[in-house]
Amino acid sequence: MKAFRLEELEAERAANDGAYLQFLRERNMSVGLYALDRGQLDPQQPHAQDEVYFVASGRALITVGDETTQVARGSVVYVPAGVPHRFHHITEDLRVLVVFSPPEG
Repeated sequence: MKAFRLEELEAERAANDGAYLQFLRERNMSVGLYALDRGQLDPQQPHAQDEVYFVASGRALITVGDETTQVARGSVVYVPAGVPHRFHHITEDLRVLVVFSPPEG
């Protein structure tokens, strides 16, 4: 079994000075923690994998393709492979669990 605690993942991500920490990689998927602080710009580009975002904390808007919706703690968003997407108008520090299938990179 592999089990993780969000506060420990956040501490590891912050210690490595990165917005993203991949903490699980398996044959068919990878999982990471993505962090964007209030007011920060989201620099991501479309990915070659399908993604599912689960918002653990924070508030923002997300645009996927030409659709925009508000997200907050508990929101789940699916992003198909190759579709442009980004978080924006981040009003509370955002912490998002990201599942890639197949595994990222």
